[in-house]
Amino acid sequence: MKARVLGLATLLFFAFPVLALAADESSNDKFNPADEWELHDWIPIHLGPLNMSVNKAVAYLLLGTVISCAIGIVLMRVKVGRDPTRRQALGETVYEVAQVQVAEQGLPTRAIARWFPYCASLLLFIWTVNMIGFIPLPLSDEKWHGVPTFAIFAATSTLSVTLALALMTWVFTHIEGIRENGVMRYLQSWIPDVPKGLYPLIVPLEILGQFMRLISLSVRLYANMLAGHMLILTFIGLIFLVTPWIAPFSVALAAVFYLFEVVIVVSIQAYIFAALSAIYIGSAIEPEH
Repeated sequence: MKARVLGLATLLFFAFPVLALAADESSNDKFNPADEWELHDWIPIHLGPLNMSVNKAVAYLLLGTVISCAIGIVLMRVKVGRDPTRRQALGETVYEVAQVQVAEQGLPTRAIARWFPYCASLLLFIWTVNMIGFIPLPLSDEKWHGVPTFAIFAATSTLSVTLALALMTWVFTHIEGIRENGVMRYLQSWIPDVPKGLYPLIVPLEILGQFMRLISLSVRLYANMLAGHMLILTFIGLIFLVTPWIAPFSVALAAVFYLFEVVIVVSIQAYIFAALSAIYIGSAIEPEH
């Protein structure tokens, strides 16, 4: 995997200066990295004020869903021969990370069987969507002679996507907390052991804290993926906005950020989102107070 990433980075390093020289001849074109996050409706679907249209982000999510299912089936379901293969070993490693590092660390033992599939699916799905966001694909809104151009775009760099993922965890957390403890006992668990005179101050803060979980969970993933893509596109864009002779330096910096995002950030953000989801659900099942 690392060899392929390094090969792609090397290709970008040598290819972009050539493109920059060609782009210098058409200086009228304007480059704005923020344009990549303008989502245009491909298939308009409007239900009153609700926009359910298919756009670039939806296309990446659908692609991520298909690839996630394929990875799970190929690594953990398909068996060829009697002896273990590297593919099976990789599948077992992914399963072990989801089981030991995510589920067992955040969920009570009695809840692992119920919520492990959800947490493992989050881990694999978010990792896949993050990863394909760094692979140039012909899923952009820009077209060349009627054909979509290649571009990089992460659906998780869109707040609506990460907010929807966080909302699932937030809803499941409270549903499971109420199912396990009952409404009153679960709501009482939000109130810390403090003098009753402090309740008018503490209770609103605790309620706000529950909603802040929803915001922090979604914004963390969104901000990290957005920042990474913005940095890469900005450094590449310098060869169009400044001078083509800065291309080797700007593309080199873009390649560094690209490698950093692909090798480190993609996996860490998927792990953090899944781990926090397990912790939130586990804390609702067995409140601390």
